[in-house]
Amino acid sequence: MEQVLRPIRRLLLWVLLPLLLTLQGSPALAGPVDWREVPSTGDGQQWWDAGSVRRTRNDTVSVLSRYSLRTEDDSPALGTLVVMEIDCDQTLYRDIQKNGLPRFRAEWEAPANDDLISEVIQAVCSSGLA
Repeated sequence: MEQVLRPIRRLLLWVLLPLLLTLQGSPALAGPVDWREVPSTGDGQQWWDAGSVRRTRNDTVSVLSRYSLRTEDDSPALGTLVVMEIDCDQTLYRDIQKNGLPRFRAEWEAPANDDLISEVIQAVCSSGLA
């Protein structure tokens, strides 16, 4: 049996290897971003990407967002990228990715007193993009 499989494996290797090498060298395609800023607050600034708004299977909306919190000495703050899932009907959100790292089992939260998140939810849900 091994004598029959060995030539088949070699053939597959010679056929698939060039294909895999071709795919490996292809550049990743990324679309342009359309950052839209919400009104800044004393806490910082936040933007959402209109080009990333997608309706999910759960009838919620996902969107790429970024924020920079204000520093005490007004030095430039590092931004944080977040993929938010938003429930427009209940005005809830959860961060399902933060700086490219998935957040498994992220809990739904109300924006509470966070005006930046409230503004993002309102802007995304009223944008007509989802």
